[in-house]
Amino acid sequence: MSCIAEENAVVEGRLKPSMYQSKEANSMSEMMTHALKEWAIAVEALERGETIVLLRKGGIRERGGKFTIDRDRVLLYPTYEHQKPELLKPEYARKVTPVESGWHPETVRIGSWAQITDILPVGDRAAVSALLPYHIWTDRLTEDRLKWKPQQPLYVLLLRVFRLAQVRQIPYREAYGGCRSWIELTDAIAIADSSPVLTEAEYRSRSQAVRDRLAEAVTPSP
Repeated sequence: MSCIAEENAVVEGRLKPSMYQSKEANSMSEMMTHALKEWAIAVEALERGETIVLLRKGGIRERGGKFTIDRDRVLLYPTYEHQKPELLKPEYARKVTPVESGWHPETVRIGSWAQITDILPVGDRAAVSALLPYHIWTDRLTEDRLKWKPQQPLYVLLLRVFRLAQVRQIPYREAYGGCRSWIELTDAIAIADSSPVLTEAEYRSRSQAVRDRLAEAVTPSP
């Protein structure tokens, strides 16, 4: 199982509740530069509370060729180049306009950050299919990601998202490009007075539903 840095005390793929709560309380006065790159349409869905799930295998330029997590709180950095409508459910596909390879905006909107509460490695096709109601992608995308680097699991990330009090527009920099999941922004982003997209009770209920669905999918029938 992949895990966040050891000091974050991951238990069964998720943070201890007491530490999760203290991190949330302490985070509101911080500045952040560490960001997770994700399709813009997925970031928008997270910010609207339509999903709490991301699916990752890692980018080509990841350290050691594997997806790893060393921070549990990250800014959400939207990307456009690899968005493919045919890999999205219809309600999201219609909102995406494909762009040419190498295209990027002159400025990038940073409107939220997230607490990664669960990192759940999945290698079973039935378990991945069971997650379909909880994310924005089609079965084709999940199948493709399972097949790519088949010796490595697909990582299901659960994120509690917070909207920034003030949306930032930062200049695009060449260092932010490439097939990598994590980047360090040159411009630090203040997260004071951020507001949670979901209440704590709502998030706990929805994250538990995902964990329960996965457990059911991998439990052998009697």
